[in-house]
Amino acid sequence: VLTAALRCGLRGGCGGGATGGGAPQAAQGGSTGGDSAAPAADPSAYEVTEPITIQWWHALEDQYSQTVSEIVEDFNNSQDLITVEATYIGSYSQTNEALVAANAAGTGLPAVTVANTPYVAEYGASGLTEDLTPYIQATGFEIDDFGKGMVDASSYGGKQVALPFLISTQIMYYNKDMADTEGITVPEKWEDMDSFLEAASIVNNGTTERFGTIIPGWDQWYFETFYLNQGVNIINEDNVSTDLGCDAAVGLVKKFREWVDKGYVNWTTMDSDASSNMRQAFIDKKAFSVVHTSSLYNTYVEKCDFEVGMAWLPGGDTKDQEIGGCVLLIPSKNDQATKNAAWQFLSYLCSKEVNMKWARETGYIPTRNSVLQTEEGVEFLKEKPAFQCIFDNLDLINPRIQHPGWNQLATIWKNYMLEMMVEDVDISTKLEDMVEEINEVLEDA
Repeated sequence: VLTAALRCGLRGGCGGGATGGGAPQAAQGGSTGGDSAAPAADPSAYEVTEPITIQWWHALEDQYSQTVSEIVEDFNNSQDLITVEATYIGSYSQTNEALVAANAAGTGLPAVTVANTPYVAEYGASGLTEDLTPYIQATGFEIDDFGKGMVDASSYGGKQVALPFLISTQIMYYNKDMADTEGITVPEKWEDMDSFLEAASIVNNGTTERFGTIIPGWDQWYFETFYLNQGVNIINEDNVSTDLGCDAAVGLVKKFREWVDKGYVNWTTMDSDASSNMRQAFIDKKAFSVVHTSSLYNTYVEKCDFEVGMAWLPGGDTKDQEIGGCVLLIPSKNDQATKNAAWQFLSYLCSKEVNMKWARETGYIPTRNSVLQTEEGVEFLKEKPAFQCIFDNLDLINPRIQHPGWNQLATIWKNYMLEMMVEDVDISTKLEDMVEEINEVLEDA
């Protein structure tokens, strides 16, 4: 298992081309990291010499608050000059909105912030992020200890504009007690979803008492891989058009809507409580399964009074999935003293010891190759055997699609999908409108 993890390292070469989500878009480029031919930077240029208080913006919900507090306190106590104040901003999209607004205003920027992986290309293209390459070179930060896919997912245009932080993937959580009692197996193939949902759902007189599964409508990441594994190009090779209106994509939308109409699938809204409401439905046994991030494994286990199982998402011609979670970056408009303090804290957050603390206390995946080689890495799987399905498929976890227009594309896609799932509309017509809007965004970007 550990050999497979090291072999892949969530690397960029695990899957297909850029249009299928297997590798970064051409616009992204690779990281120079420690292999850059540029002269080594002067370490003294990145030292912290006077006391400073800095802000860390994060998107970690209440269930992570104790871990966040402990890690920040440990860092503050480890040295005398830097005081970090952690601030929860909201979801990744809310954090993005706040960051873009602060960057435009030129004030109120954090020293360090998290960012969902798809935002890297947009931030890199706009110059919002600091190039961390000279910091890495000057301080000897072990960037090569991360898998290639993680490095690529946090790079843009040959520059390391972020560092991998908390990495996850999509997963289907299911009620293992129900599965064992009722003889239900989560399918490995998309073609078996109909029979699975019929068996896992309880619908009486048109009223759903138990959904077969819940699909998050607030983030296209959760349904994105169903498209990729049916051969749909989210972004075509020309980088200026989408294939989301092709026959396979139309078929997927119609199938989702069929399951929603039958009461088998709950397609969630995009309000701020959607994630917690979905979790609660699963905890209350009102859903046999939910599609969610592996990072919430501990939360589900702690809250549920039944055994929680994890399964790889049902695949089509392929069964690839994508890197999720977030990276850490330093806004480029900050002054150098703030950037230097930010780099020290960022390096600490991405260190081996802190990475393993995150992995133990959350559902995030260990990111450091050297961590996976340790006895502690082996113990991780013993403590969380449900993660076996992730480690069995590490070679199939690919970097996210990177494109400067991705955030706009995703927003349009989510909005149209929600409309097609809950309103009485003509799906073919709506998809034509959606594709037209997305193509305009991609061309402009």
